[in-house]
Amino acid sequence: MTSPGVIEFREIPEPGQLNDNEVLLRIKRIGVCGSDIHVFHGKHPATPYPVVQGHEYSAIVEATGKKVTKVKPGMRATARPQLVCGECGPCKRGQYNACQKLKVQGFQAPGVAQDLFVVPEDRIVVFPESMTLEQGAMIEPAAVGAHSTNRVPVLNGKNVVINGAGTIGNLVAQFAKARGAAKVLITDISDYRLDIARQCGIDGTLNVKTASFQEGIRSFFGIEGFQIGFEAAGVQSSLDVLMQLVEKGGAIVILGVYSQNPVVNMFYLGEHELNVFGSMMYRQEDYEAAVEMISSGRIITKPLLTTSFPFNQYLEAYKFIEEQGEKSMKVMIEL
Repeated sequence: MTSPGVIEFREIPEPGQLNDNEVLLRIKRIGVCGSDIHVFHGKHPATPYPVVQGHEYSAIVEATGKKVTKVKPGMRATARPQLVCGECGPCKRGQYNACQKLKVQGFQAPGVAQDLFVVPEDRIVVFPESMTLEQGAMIEPAAVGAHSTNRVPVLNGKNVVINGAGTIGNLVAQFAKARGAAKVLITDISDYRLDIARQCGIDGTLNVKTASFQEGIRSFFGIEGFQIGFEAAGVQSSLDVLMQLVEKGGAIVILGVYSQNPVVNMFYLGEHELNVFGSMMYRQEDYEAAVEMISSGRIITKPLLTTSFPFNQYLEAYKFIEEQGEKSMKVMIEL
């Protein structure tokens, strides 16, 4: 993508000889992410142009370096897109997803929208033959759900609200349920997305266009209310209602990418002793949890798959997402 909305295709040389710890992947499926759409619109706050996109994907192992032991040619795999320094404070304490020099392939570094792609073995995650290539490309967004639901100290037994029923919000809701939340309610302004949530096993849904957030909370949770909120919509009003109605001393986890910085009532936050957690991508264990949950059927991905486009129709895929709006969930690129 050379500038917002402009895509060029180029012939490039195949990768050269692999280093001992490297793996050559043949890319098979690429998922189009909401963050990719922000780049398409020129509204992603941390992406320069030109950029080769693609960060959620599935692949077949093509070749391996001499010292690689985790994978063999022919295996199905994906990999984390994070490039980290390994030397800063966050990296040294294992919080490398928040590396102070973090670059993400597909945003600040070239992504996987190419036939062949080289990654080091330590970022590789294998998935079983029982999973489809489409499910393999869903590991990355599922890992976001895995990581964010681990950000709060206690989730088990709590009532949970997720604002935003797009792919990420849906997967967060599924992970919250799988990890023992008492009741899970997901909200959106789209009946279509809420129907997809129900197909994925989320019983509590609320369209805040047709019923107020307050009424929906009262109806679903009763006097218990909710203790944890996940903000996956990236809009001011969504953050506002979570802060206003979460139980005092409760927690809000921020996942949404805001095109405009929201205003936060810090006095209210302090008086209610709210806990606000950022959630940045994932770590290796989150990818592994995503594989386990998807392969076991505890996380459902099929209803999220809207359609697919061949690689040379990348721009048409973006236009489809634009035209379909709220009725587009996960669009795949096939190589």
